[in-house]
Formats: sequence, C-alpha cells, structure tokens
Amino acid sequence: MSSTRGGGLPPRSGAARGRANGASGGAGGAGANGGSGSAGGSGGRRPPAAGKRKKSGAKRFWTIFAIVLILAVIGIGIYLGMIYQKSKAIGTAGEPVKPADTQPIAMALLGTDFRQETNTNLTDVVMVVAMNPKTDTATVVSLPRDGRFELDGYKVRKVNAYYPKFLVDEKKGGDSAKDEMKKMLGKYFGVSVDYATVVNFNTLKDVVDAVGGVEVNVDQDMCYKTEADNTDIDLKKGLQTLDGKQALGFARYRHTTNTLTMSGKDLCAGNKTPESSDIDRNKRQQELIAAILDKLKSFNAVTKAGSLIDAVAHNMDTDLENKQVMNLVRTYWDIPKENITYKQVTGPWSRKTGFVDMKQDELDAAKQALQDELAGRHQAASPAAP
Repeated sequence: MSSTRGGGLPPRSGAARGRANGASGGAGGAGANGGSGSAGGSGGRRPPAAGKRKKSGAKRFWTIFAIVLILAVIGIGIYLGMIYQKSKAIGTAGEPVKPADTQPIAMALLGTDFRQETNTNLTDVVMVVAMNPKTDTATVVSLPRDGRFELDGYKVRKVNAYYPKFLVDEKKGGDSAKDEMKKMLGKYFGVSVDYATVVNFNTLKDVVDAVGGVEVNVDQDMCYKTEADNTDIDLKKGLQTLDGKQALGFARYRHTTNTLTMSGKDLCAGNKTPESSDIDRNKRQQELIAAILDKLKSFNAVTKAGSLIDAVAHNMDTDLENKQVMNLVRTYWDIPKENITYKQVTGPWSRKTGFVDMKQDELDAAKQALQDELAGRHQAASPAAP
C-alpha cells in the first residue's frame, strides 16, 4: 500500500469544502474537447482503447459496486481499528492520533478489472465519495465507465480511459496516477479530492475466501467459459456456499458459452445455460454483497483479521497511511447506511461513437451534492425505485 501523505487527516479550509481552486470547465462538458492544455498535467494524452460498452438498464450497477469498494476500504481498517482500540489511539511517535471528527473529506474510488491473462487494466468504476463526520453522512457519486468526459485542458475520452493512461505515464517517470485522478476529478466536480483508493475486483474474490465463503441462493444454472481470459463460471441452481472464485463468477455472469472454442472444445459440455439480464445480474450482486456484510458481522476479527487485511491489501493501492485509515475507521465506521446518498450519472449510449452521453442535469445534481456534503448540507437519498 503506497502513501503520499503523512500524519493525520489534513485540515480543510472553507474554500476546500466547496469549489476547488481553479475549477473551470465543470461537470458536463463545457470545456475544450481536444486541446493539448496542461491543466491537471494530462492534456493531449491519448489513452488505450476503452473496454466494452455498458449495457443500459443497469440502474443499480454503480451503487452495488460502490458498496464493494467501500467494503474494501472498511475491510482494511478492521485490523487497524482493533490495534487502535488496544493502543488507545497511540501513534507510532508515542503521541495520541488526532481524531478526524471535525474534517469532512473527499476520496476518489477507482475499481479496476485487471486480468493477468490479457494484461488489461480497465477502470470499470470511477467514483467520488464525500464524507462529513459533523453530519454523520456521506455522498457517493459514480460516473459511467463509457461516459463522454469533457474538461478544459483534457482531451475528450471515455471516463475509464484516463487512469490506465496516467498509470502508464507514472511508470515512465510521470506524476502519480492517483494524484492525476484526484486533480482531474476535483476540477470536474468543483471540490478538493483529498485521497484516492484503487481497488481490483479480485478484492471481492479474496474477501470472500478470507471470511470462509458466503451462502447465497444461485438463481439459475450458469456456465460461461472462455480460453481468451480463462474465465470459468460453472454453477448449479440452489442454495449453497460459494468460495471467492465462484462468488466472482456469480456476480459477473451474463453471457453463456454456446459455441465451440477455436480449439474445437465445448467447454460447457453441451450445457447451454440461460443468459442473464443486467437487472438479474444486479440483483445477484446485491444478494452477494448482503451475504458478505452478514458474514462480516459475525467475522472473528481477533483470529482472522490478518487474512482479511491481506485479502484487501493485495488488491488495493491508496495514498492513505495506516494511521489515517485508523482515523477514517474511527470517524466514519458508524455512518448509518440510510445516511449515505448515491448519485448515479447515466445517459444514452451511442453505437456510433461508443460514448455514453452523460445527462447534464444528473451531472449538475452530482456536482452540487458533493459540494453540499462537504459544506455540511447533506442531500437525503431519494426513495429507491421499485
């Protein structure tokens, strides 16, 4: 776990709680769409090809994966929180760790789907989370991965194309990819983004294994196997305990293997299972997250916290230091779930361009919600759609 900051959580000025210094362009794409400006240090960069388009109709997709990512951040704090309680908040220098109970913060949360078989590192989840301990509330804003992203000083790209390119530049000696994302998203939403956390979807697999598996009701037979990336989903209908690999397949399943592979193999042995809609898949993801949360409530943190911390740490990169995570856990652990508002930005997908044209009214609402959260004016969540 890398870090770029020291000490406790930084104080936020009044200006930092609202619009970030130098914010221009704003959410929604009024900025330049092709210039080579240097704002955020990334103008004119050309990212790798974006991934597959996001299907329409998945209204709750980003909410579900927001929970996954937040769960990962909380998970890494379980063990640290236990240490905190035992040490009575004594830091490494022998001084009490300063509480974060007066400082609202904003964090970028990025979910990547790195697969060694194909050496791809797509950023399928891009979110900004604002948390305010004064009001005991939080706001989570998510952008569609194929969203058309326009901002002064940045070329028009898909939302999911920036982090992989920043990461390539970082490896060549450029600025930190996490810092670049914080800078860019802060300018886009008009807030100061303090931290960034990148979580690989393998976290879901490893967390399930760390807690000893989870019990879910598999709603249908599922078989999807490919030689291209070694995907191997093979589940039977019924109530059962899934290990990490099976749980990840349960959450991802949508297509079925219905043809022979290039090598002539029928990987599902003639078992053509029904395909799944995005809505059904989202229901499964919600069920899986509920199962993980239930398991964590009874999780023996004293004897197994090490395995959970390892599961998360191996798949997470953050610029938070350990005692900063301890502060976050101490301060934000008890935020009631009903006090967390999710703002999902959507829009129609264009077959011609491959972009999701994000709705301006939803972008404006998301931007305002983040600014209001940091200023202590939390926007209550709307009732969930039936």
